[in-house]
Amino acid sequence: MLSISKLKNFDAYPKTVDDFRIKTYTGAIVSIVSSIFILWLFFSQVNLYLSTDIHHELFVDTTRGEKLKINMDVVFHHLPCAYLSLDAMDVSGEHQFDVAHNIFKKRLSSTGSPIIESPPIREDEINKKAVVNNDASATCGSCWGAEDENIKCCNTCDDVRNAYSKRGWGIADPSTISQCLREGFTKNLIEQNGEGCQVYGFILVNKVAGNFHFAPGKSFQRHHMHVHDLQPFKGSFNLSHTINRLSFGNDFPGIRNPLDEVTKTELVGAGMFQYFIKVVPTIYEGLNGNRIATNQYSVTEHYRLLQAKKGDEPTGLPGLFFMYDLSPIMMKVGEKGKTFSSFLTSVCAIVGGVFTVAGIFDSFIYHTSKNLQKKIDLGKTH
Repeated sequence: MLSISKLKNFDAYPKTVDDFRIKTYTGAIVSIVSSIFILWLFFSQVNLYLSTDIHHELFVDTTRGEKLKINMDVVFHHLPCAYLSLDAMDVSGEHQFDVAHNIFKKRLSSTGSPIIESPPIREDEINKKAVVNNDASATCGSCWGAEDENIKCCNTCDDVRNAYSKRGWGIADPSTISQCLREGFTKNLIEQNGEGCQVYGFILVNKVAGNFHFAPGKSFQRHHMHVHDLQPFKGSFNLSHTINRLSFGNDFPGIRNPLDEVTKTELVGAGMFQYFIKVVPTIYEGLNGNRIATNQYSVTEHYRLLQAKKGDEPTGLPGLFFMYDLSPIMMKVGEKGKTFSSFLTSVCAIVGGVFTVAGIFDSFIYHTSKNLQKKIDLGKTH
C-alpha cells in the first residue's frame, strides 16, 4: 500500500478542483477556434500521409549493351504513305533503310480522316506477299540494266529499285518498269496524291548517338552518303506534321514527353524540320518496389527552307529529322511516402502545440480583461 501511495508523486498531470475553475465566453471561443484549427491541420496531415513524394537522384550510367526503343506516332497532313520512308542510323555504323518491321502506315484523307477503316498491315508483311506472288509467276525478272554478279534477278519493284540504288541510279519513270506497273507503284502514287499519312509503331536502335528521319523517296547508300531517290515523285513536298507521340522506352507515372502533341505547319515550299534530342536514361521506382527502366528527354528544334517555289530543285533532303544523343548521367525517380510513426508524431505535435498556444492566448485574454475590470471598478480607467 505504501508503494502505491508513493506512485502518485510521479503524476505529471496534477488535477485541479472543479470548484475553482472559471469558464468564460472568450475561453469558449478560443477553444472552438483552436479545435477547428486542429481538425484542419489533422486532415492536411492525413492527406500528406496518403500522398507520395517524388525524389530525384543522379549518378553515372554504367549500363551496357542495351537497345533503345523509340516509340512514335506521327501524322503527315499532306504527304502520302507511298512517298514516305523511315530510316535510322547511328555512330556505330549501323544503318536501317526503309524500316518496315513494327512500323504501320495508315492512309488519311485531305481532311485527316482514315481512308481504310480495316486494321493496317505491316509493310514487311505486304512485301513478303508481293515476293511470294511474284516468285510464283516469274522465275527471274529483269533488273533493267542494273544486273551484276550478285544481283541476277529482280522479281519485284523493290528489287529493281534496290539494284538501281546499288549502282547509284534513280528510276525516273516507274511506269517503264514492268514490275512496278504490276504492283501498282505508279498507280499508288497517282491515287494517293493529296492524301496524308499516319506512321506509328516503334524501332529498336543501338544505345548510342544517332538519328532517324522520315523523308520522301527510296533511300540507299552511295559513296558513304545517305541518298534518297526523289525522281519518281513530281512537285514539292509539304512536311506539315503533328507528333502525337514520341518517347524513348516505357512510360511511367508523371512522365512528360516534350514533343507530344506538337504541330508544325509548312506554308511555303518544302523544308527540313530538325529536332535535336538529349536523352536522359531514367529508372523509376514505385512504392511497391517495381522498377521501370526508361528514358526522358529534352529537345530543341530548327527549320530550314530547302525549296522556296514549286518546280525549284531542293537544296537538300526535305523531311522530318530527329537527332538524338544520350546523356552519361542517369536519373533515378523514386516514390517515397511518410511512415505511420512520423504521421503520429506530426499529429501529436499539432494537437499539443495548438492546445498549448491556445491556452497561453486564453490566459492572456483572461488576465488582461480581469485587470481591466479591476481598474474600472476602482475608477482608474481615465
